[in-house]
Amino acid sequence: MEQYHLRAYAHLGDAVYEVFIREKVIKKTSNGKKMHELTTKYVKAEFQTEVLEKLEEILSSEEKEISRRAKNLPTTSFRRANQALHRHATALEVLLGYNYLHNKPRYTELLNEIEKFI
Repeated sequence: MEQYHLRAYAHLGDAVYEVFIREKVIKKTSNGKKMHELTTKYVKAEFQTEVLEKLEEILSSEEKEISRRAKNLPTTSFRRANQALHRHATALEVLLGYNYLHNKPRYTELLNEIEKFI
């Protein structure tokens, strides 16, 4: 199994998470403005951080280690108002990207858990 840098998993996780959110949002409304509002609400670092905190109890020891390492990645922007918040959001994206590539059933389980908060 090929391993990637945590940033690569975050990059992929960001994309698959956004598609997941958009799919949920279009099922809730067809109003363009409302779709945008809901999408931005669910992809913000604040929401992603809340989701990660709620998922912590069901993460495997390997996932907890991946999350811990991802939280220690340097942030990519000095303008981030809350770097800790951004690091937690990145950790969620890393978990999703990692499982998307290496464990699709677990990826699906995590999305099913996330859906409970939407």
